[in-house]
Amino acid sequence: MAMTQGRTIETDVPARLDRLPWARWHWTVLAGLGAVWILDGLEVTVVGVIGPRLTDEAGGLGLTDSQVGLAAAIYVIGACLGALGFGHLTDRFGRKKLFLLTLALYLVATVATAFSFNPYWFYACRFLTGAGIGGEYAAINSAIDELIPARVRGRVDVVINGSFWIGTTIAAALSIPILNGDLIPENLGWRAMFALGAVLGLGILVVRRTVPESPRWLFIHGREDEAERVVRGIEESVRAETGRDLPEPDRRIRVRQRGAIGFGEIAHTALKRYPRRTVLGLSLFVGQAFLYNAVYFTYALVLAKFFGVPSGDVGYYLIPIGLGNFFGAFLLSRLFDTIGRRPMIAGSYILSGVLLIGTGLLFQAGVLSATTLTACWFAVFFFASAGASAAYLTVSEIFPMETRAMAIAAFYAVGTGLGGVIGPALFGRLVETGELGAVAAGYFLGAGLMIAAGIVEIFLGVEAARRSLEDIARPLSAEDHSPATKT
Repeated sequence: MAMTQGRTIETDVPARLDRLPWARWHWTVLAGLGAVWILDGLEVTVVGVIGPRLTDEAGGLGLTDSQVGLAAAIYVIGACLGALGFGHLTDRFGRKKLFLLTLALYLVATVATAFSFNPYWFYACRFLTGAGIGGEYAAINSAIDELIPARVRGRVDVVINGSFWIGTTIAAALSIPILNGDLIPENLGWRAMFALGAVLGLGILVVRRTVPESPRWLFIHGREDEAERVVRGIEESVRAETGRDLPEPDRRIRVRQRGAIGFGEIAHTALKRYPRRTVLGLSLFVGQAFLYNAVYFTYALVLAKFFGVPSGDVGYYLIPIGLGNFFGAFLLSRLFDTIGRRPMIAGSYILSGVLLIGTGLLFQAGVLSATTLTACWFAVFFFASAGASAAYLTVSEIFPMETRAMAIAAFYAVGTGLGGVIGPALFGRLVETGELGAVAAGYFLGAGLMIAAGIVEIFLGVEAARRSLEDIARPLSAEDHSPATKT
């Protein structure tokens, strides 16, 4: 598509947003935008934990084990395609239109899932639900990073992405009574879980409607007057809350307004202008996606195969793993702004990999029980979660604003596509062998990918802590006399 060239303007909007003190308005942004990760965690986990009901004729669908696995794969495919499609639309039409559209798609699809009457309807609903959630990743991460002050952007992003595990914990906890046919009818419990996701999503939609369009997106796309009104309204709200004047912005940026950019320029930006950053993003996403999709989402199989854990009790073991993931992101998040991105990302990836090697060795030696293996995973994912959350933060920060949503979408799609397809398929086969050594070899592979990604971060990482987005990656539309960074 040909780009529409506009006027050249000078603005201080980014500096005005970055110098704001934390206020209730920022909490509204987090509630309206960030809470969707809880829904994603709920959606990803729910099919796994209710699998026994989906394969039971009394549950109403009577799927086979392979059909449950196919439904999970279809969800992943929908998420990847949704991320790419909606990511491009987010950069083209704005953050707000898309974060409302993608959540609406999720709501409709997840309600429809609760009324599934045959496998094909269930597959279609899972695909559309995944597409909505995949689109959320691009629209939400870009919007949050463009609205949150630079000095706290790291901790906010890591905690928000880590909140995914609140959803997994909720799903695991709910699976315990739902899989108990004496408490809830077998053909209704699993449907209620999907309906619960819709109720939570509806509440988020109500709050989200009050979140404005990104002023950064507005001024580049020829709507600088609207950007000014949005920022002025935020400033007035913060002044009223704090009771004091705001400091003067310390910088301005000169940009040439433009329309949407085409895929050719997006590819040129990633491969020619920022090739090292592209390698970095791919390394981080592939490492964490393989680890999580391969290990976490086959854990129920490991518990059943090697430790004889009944399907109805799997939730008891998934809850502490979910808590470990969330607490790791929550407790370590502040350090990404104080110690810095590079040491924290590299450290969390490498340390989680080392702990995973130790877990594999203990598992191979046959000295672990279901409880002690769960404790090992708690430790591994405590650090892995912080690193994985920072992967989304990284690709959102290190590419120009005009390509931000598409960059998030592309790395998410590649990482999730590889990890969501290759990882579970490989581990499923390893578990089927019934051999401790075979499964341990899979753990060592995941550990190697995490450690390799941490090493890449050491050499190619971009230190973005407390820096303006425009300083980390100069907008393609920026006009000044400084040369563009090519790293």
